[in-house]
Amino acid sequence: MSAAAAPADPAPAPPPPQQSFIGRAIALAAVPFIAVVGALVVGAVIIIASSLARGAFDLTLPLQAYANLLEGAFGSLRGIIFSIVSATPLILGGMAVGLGFKAGLFNIGAQGQFLMGALGSAAVGAWAAGESGIVAVPAAILAGAALGAAWGFIPGALKAWTGAHEVVTTIMLNFIAGALIGYLITGPLEAPGFSFSRTGPLGNAELPTFFGTGIHLGVLIAFGLVPAVWWVVWRSTLGFEIRTVGANPDAARYAGMRPAMLTILTLTLCGMLAGLAGAGQILGVSHFMNASYGTSIGFDSISIALLGRAHPVGITLAALLFGAMRAGSGLMQIEAGIPVEIIDVIQATILLFLAADLVIRRLLRLRAVRAQPEELQTVTKTYGGGASS
Repeated sequence: MSAAAAPADPAPAPPPPQQSFIGRAIALAAVPFIAVVGALVVGAVIIIASSLARGAFDLTLPLQAYANLLEGAFGSLRGIIFSIVSATPLILGGMAVGLGFKAGLFNIGAQGQFLMGALGSAAVGAWAAGESGIVAVPAAILAGAALGAAWGFIPGALKAWTGAHEVVTTIMLNFIAGALIGYLITGPLEAPGFSFSRTGPLGNAELPTFFGTGIHLGVLIAFGLVPAVWWVVWRSTLGFEIRTVGANPDAARYAGMRPAMLTILTLTLCGMLAGLAGAGQILGVSHFMNASYGTSIGFDSISIALLGRAHPVGITLAALLFGAMRAGSGLMQIEAGIPVEIIDVIQATILLFLAADLVIRRLLRLRAVRAQPEELQTVTKTYGGGASS
């Protein structure tokens, strides 16, 4: 009797269809786009509710307010320049947070790093005010970058050598930075002859402007660093190691990398970027620093990094959006009577929608509903062990 014929081998499964570049771009930008639109809708509801408080129910008030917002941001050359200048520190701050995400680090300390960079540039700028601009400007910029980098090195070293979580240490360093600024500017760095405590005039250390506009050298530095950071993250050996450590520290260690040193280096670079943002604000915009210098740039940088998916190009677009909102809010308040604080509400709502990434993808049946973006994984992961060399 003949042997039974062996069953035929099953046909190999066809490879999964490759998603086109446009498809990948849409999948990547879908949730950020929905977050922005959703936040504008929430803002519109709040604006309508505010019209009730004034005794006049006006469904068209959000349209007027947003039209004035766009006009203030893009309706004139002055508005466009103001939008770009407002976005400049957010680009650097967003990259300071986004670079940390690539290494699996949540750098909440961009605020403190920004403030220390501002302090360093204000102090050195005032000291070198009488020197040639060729000397004074680079010295002040480097001082801001160096002090910001030092403020990033501290949590990196603590995490690498003691296992202290960077979220805790960077939050504490934010408070320390604010207190240290108050002490120094009311003490050793206080300039005489002013009605309030502040640093001295910058003189030749002020950043030069171009074409008679408010576009200062710091704007060019920020936009120039966007392709530089992209190259470091995606094309250099260092960037590959940073991303490998962020994805799997044990695998990186097995491959001969040193997660501890990479953690220190990454947070130091994050601090340098945030410090440059602070230096640009002082040297190019405010031209001095007072004892109660306050800004939300460092905290807004977290929203920028999440909205931009921790990618330098995405961060730039998100920063331009936030900068335009800030630039146009004044005209919105004047023409529509809507307080500029509505911008804070809209930006916070954007962050809320971004945090609900998986929910939005599931509701809209977008692809990869089970895949949480790496930056959100970094935000939501539980405390782990410190990096070891």
